[in-house]
Amino acid sequence: WRTTSRRHRPLRGSCSLPPSPSSAVLRLYGADATITQSLAGTDISLVLGVSNSDIPSLASDPSAAANWAAVNVLPYVPSSSISVVSVGNEALNSGDPSLASSLLPAMQNLRTALSASAAAATVKVSTVHSMAVLAQSDPPSSGAFHPDLAAYLTGVLGFLRDAGSPFMINPYPFFAYRSDPRPETLAFCLFKPNPGRLDAGSKLTYTNMFDAQVDAVRSALDGLGFPEEEIVVAETGWPYRGDPDEVGTTVENAMAFNGNLVAHLRSMAGTPLMPGRSVETYIFALYDEDLKPGPTSERSFGLYRADQTMNYDAGLTKSCSSISNTSPPSPGWTQSAESCVSEVTVQARVDGRPMQSGEQCYLPSAVGSPAALGMGLLFRYVPVMLLLT
Repeated sequence: WRTTSRRHRPLRGSCSLPPSPSSAVLRLYGADATITQSLAGTDISLVLGVSNSDIPSLASDPSAAANWAAVNVLPYVPSSSISVVSVGNEALNSGDPSLASSLLPAMQNLRTALSASAAAATVKVSTVHSMAVLAQSDPPSSGAFHPDLAAYLTGVLGFLRDAGSPFMINPYPFFAYRSDPRPETLAFCLFKPNPGRLDAGSKLTYTNMFDAQVDAVRSALDGLGFPEEEIVVAETGWPYRGDPDEVGTTVENAMAFNGNLVAHLRSMAGTPLMPGRSVETYIFALYDEDLKPGPTSERSFGLYRADQTMNYDAGLTKSCSSISNTSPPSPGWTQSAESCVSEVTVQARVDGRPMQSGEQCYLPSAVGSPAALGMGLLFRYVPVMLLLT
C-alpha cells in the first residue's frame, strides 16, 4: 500500500475500547498477517479492511472473495478475534463508477465466504461512506441520500440489516465550517457556547454540528426505511494547521474540537434524535500523514508528528509513571510508557484485564507504534477510536 507518513507503516488503522471494559478494538484499513497473528489469545478484537481496488474482483468472482477470506481471516480465527471486515472506504464517492455497482456483490461474496467457516461465521461485513452520499443534510430532519446513489444504498442497507452490521459514515464539522466560515459557525462546530439552531422540521434544537450531521444521516436512513440501522462515525477530526487561505486550521481549534467531542461522547447525552447514548466514533488522526498530497490541512490532522513527537496536547493522555516495572506477560509483548492510561480511578491493561496495583502495561511489539494502542485505551467507557496513519 501507498504510505502517507514517513513512519513507513504499511497500514492505516485505529484502536479503541468499546463501552464494555472487557475488550479493546483495533481497526486496520487493510489486512496484515503480522498484526492479526500477534493479537492471538488477547481480548483485542480486529476490524480488517478490503481496499477499494479489490472490490471489483471480489464482486465478480466468488473464488476471489473466498481466497481473501482464506488468506486474511480463516488462518487466524478464533485465536485472533476479528469482529468486522470493512469492504472499501468511501467507495460510492470514489470517482470510479464501477465501484458503486460492485460494492454490494463484493460484500455478499465475502460474507458467503466467511459464513462457510464456523470460526468466521460471526465476522460482520460492512463498508464506510463519506457525507457526500447525502444530497441534503440541513436541517437534520431533511437528511436524504443522493438520488443517484439511493438504489445502491438501499441494497447495501438491506445487506447490513440482515447481517446485523453498522452503517459507517465520515462526518467532518471542519468541512462544514470551511464552507461557512462565520464566527457563529465556528462556535457551533467546536461545541462552544452558541444560541443553537432550531430544526423547523423536527422542532429540535442543535447546539453542535457533529450532532446535526449524525442526525442528518439518521433521517436519511429513516427515510429509506431503515430506522433501526446503527450508525458508526468512522472518521472525524480537525486539522491543527493549514495553508494561509484555509480558515480555522489552528492548534486551538483542533484542541477544542477533539476535547469537546470526547466530553460530549462521554456525557452519553447522545444527539437530539438519538438521546441517551453515544455514537461509536473514530477520531482522525493519531499521526500526521506528512506525505499526503493536497493542501497543508490534509497532512495536519494528527495529534502526533511522524516522528512520534506531540503536535499538541488535546488532554487525552495521562501519565503512568507511578506504576512500577514488572516483567512482560508473554513473549512478543513490549513495555510502553504511553500504553498505560488512567481513566479517573480506573486503570486497564491493553488486553482488557483490570490493572493490579504496581502492574505495568504492555503492548504487542508487532503492532507498529506502542503508543497507538495506548491512546485507544483512553476512552474505556465511551466508544471513541483514534485513527493511525
